[in-house]
Amino acid sequence: MIASGWQPTPFRQFILKIHSRCDLACSYCYMYEMADQSWRSRPRHMSPETVTATAARIAEHAHAHDLTSVELILHGGEPLLAGPESIRRIVTAVRSAVGSGVRVDVSLQTNATLLTSAYLTLFDELRVGVGVGVGVGVGVSLDGDERMHDRSRRDAAGKGSHSAVVEALDRLTAPRFRHLFRGLLCTVDLRNDPVGAYEALLGFAPPTIDFLLPHGNWSEPPPGRTTDETVTPYADWLIAVFDRWYGTPAEPVKVRLFGEIIHLLLGGRSASEQIGLSPAAMVVIETDGEIEQSDLLKSAFEGAPATGLHVGRDSFDDLFLLPSTAVRQIGELALAPECVSCPVGRICGGGLYAHRYRAGSGFANPSVYCADLLCLIGHIRAAVQRTMNKRGRFLPPGLGYFKILKTYID
Repeated sequence: MIASGWQPTPFRQFILKIHSRCDLACSYCYMYEMADQSWRSRPRHMSPETVTATAARIAEHAHAHDLTSVELILHGGEPLLAGPESIRRIVTAVRSAVGSGVRVDVSLQTNATLLTSAYLTLFDELRVGVGVGVGVGVGVSLDGDERMHDRSRRDAAGKGSHSAVVEALDRLTAPRFRHLFRGLLCTVDLRNDPVGAYEALLGFAPPTIDFLLPHGNWSEPPPGRTTDETVTPYADWLIAVFDRWYGTPAEPVKVRLFGEIIHLLLGGRSASEQIGLSPAAMVVIETDGEIEQSDLLKSAFEGAPATGLHVGRDSFDDLFLLPSTAVRQIGELALAPECVSCPVGRICGGGLYAHRYRAGSGFANPSVYCADLLCLIGHIRAAVQRTMNKRGRFLPPGLGYFKILKTYID
């Protein structure tokens, strides 16, 4: 492929696993509850030496590819377990290594149980949240109201975390720190009322909501997902939310999944791996310095994200020579034949790569959510078409009428 002119896409998102443990024991967690258990053998903290090597590699990659900005995503486990001084050192080290010519936007995804005012003051000082063009800051995981959230998001003793999260969100959404608020991440739970969950999230006026399909694959299907393709429980759940969201006269919040699908239907490109065919441009660095593919691959099998590379001896460019990197960057060429011939294949993009896995055939399959994605995209397409019809427009594949629905996706 390289000989024929293919050029890999430089990495722009660097996910640092700054702490490998968590203070919650969420039942659906891909890191602790699914196939890959490599966290057990990794150090809890990212050492100063690993931080220094990681910062140098990020700088090397940014300068080699003339990048003017990168995104540093602090992740875990629970990243706040690393402690404020460790977080300060990591952010400072990366920004110092890349120099003033490269903007480093910083975001952090947290369960928020440890999100104190002291942490928020630190993030404000570090200007976590600067770079509004890519929507960075503090993202919080919340699955709905107390009953919905505490179904799955409990600590090891079985105590729910909702009350602690609400207290943290009250601090985060106060005027002093509101600019740091990135949005809410909600994992779809078929036991929860979809509109009720959505409205519970709206109560915090988030700038963005991400609905996450629980991780699974053909060998380990997610809850409620069967081989019967006429049954689409996840599409039904999300369609109920979409209809509530799309039917609101003034859009109250950006819902990333819906906005991405609409943007793709209008001829745009996706901005995430969840949907569409845009090349993956993210890389994971574990607490021990191991360089990995998407950590979501941990849901597939033991060692699925491994590359054999390490920040102490390998550059990020070395990833480009791995087929496991190329396959997540070559779009339609990596799709299963069923996806290539599918009428929404270019919109769906085969779904999230981790969800395509089947023991014996690897990732060369449609998503385990194939039927749900087909149903959801069809429903959204019909809604968009009705909007277009009101303006005397038809929505053929590949043509963009972005401005007509701008209020829904801006």
